[in-house]
Amino acid sequence: MRMLQVTAGAPPNSLMSATATATATSSAPQEQPILIPSLPNDIALNILARLPRSHHPLLSLVSKPFRSVFSSPLFYTTRSLLRCSQPFLYLSIRISTTSSLHWFTLYHNSPNPTKPPYFLVPVPPTPSPLLGSALVAVGPKIYVIGGCLKDVPSSHVWALDCRFHTWESVPNMRISREFAAAGVVDDKIYVIGGCVVDTWARSKNWAEAYDPKTRTWESVDSAHDNLLREKWMHASAVIDNRIYAMADRNGVVYEPRTKKWDSVGSELDLGWRGRACVVDEVLYCYDFLGKIRGFDVGKGFWKELRGVDKELPRFLAGATMANVGGKLVVVWEKKGSGIGNENGNGDGKGKGKGKEMEIWCAEIEVEKKGDEELWGKIKWCDVVHKVPIRSTIVHCLAVTLLNLP
Repeated sequence: MRMLQVTAGAPPNSLMSATATATATSSAPQEQPILIPSLPNDIALNILARLPRSHHPLLSLVSKPFRSVFSSPLFYTTRSLLRCSQPFLYLSIRISTTSSLHWFTLYHNSPNPTKPPYFLVPVPPTPSPLLGSALVAVGPKIYVIGGCLKDVPSSHVWALDCRFHTWESVPNMRISREFAAAGVVDDKIYVIGGCVVDTWARSKNWAEAYDPKTRTWESVDSAHDNLLREKWMHASAVIDNRIYAMADRNGVVYEPRTKKWDSVGSELDLGWRGRACVVDEVLYCYDFLGKIRGFDVGKGFWKELRGVDKELPRFLAGATMANVGGKLVVVWEKKGSGIGNENGNGDGKGKGKGKEMEIWCAEIEVEKKGDEELWGKIKWCDVVHKVPIRSTIVHCLAVTLLNLP
């Protein structure tokens, strides 16, 4: 389909004219079904494009043309002309009854009062159910990098296009990896470690970079006297355009713009426990006491996130979290109804023999107060899904898609 060029701030008439041109171009061979009776399709398309994505599941039940248009490239071209965006949370959950990896996205259910305000909607599973993959988001796509199948590391990469919820194969990495570190700087994907450096090829390609525009991988020079080369990377993050890769002990920092490597400072290394995310250049994770703490790289020390203790459980093993539109979103597992604490914010262990487990989610607004304090305010906290007991959350990250609030 021919792409359209429309200047920012284009008036509605220009937008409808451009969309009409796209409609004519893409539908010349056959007549398109009527979207809204008594309205031209170009106007109806622009009306539908202005609706939040959370309305789409309900509106898809209205008619086949509606269901078809919500998954069409033309629909997202129209959204791009509107120049609006909205972040969405995506989760992967390993279901205990099947041992397979299931994918979901979080929806805000504003148009349907008969359902919970927030709930998870399933999306198609990854074509290859690999364990230990690294995940990053670039534009509207989630990249699932490496992993292992039956204890054999893989070099394969898959991309989930979150606009259409379709998977596509991405060129393989130069070497196979599992439990690697990954980050995005300047729209390029950098992958670090996750392999045994026992050959020349693995040594040379211990770090690689992928350019989604050219669809090519290239090795990253990682020659450094003090460079840590562990097999497993348990965590990674991007702070101030620097990629932090953490092994079981110690870690490395890579700055793609200057191509410099460095070691992670001891203060950050001692306090970083597994899953974490960055909001406003502060790294958040759970500490050994089950409290959320933030590390300010500029200040060089950890600070407790105040104001959330009474509403959130303590996770001694940590919880999954992501930056969703500048908000800190925490996701965790808890045994089903009546098995945890009365307020629903149990520690995830419970005392009963329930067959269901609840997926809980909390959105936290975080802010800095002075130089010493971090404060959080919980915007909402609720159950978003139920899965068989002993299922586990594997991944959690946000993707920004063209949308309207």
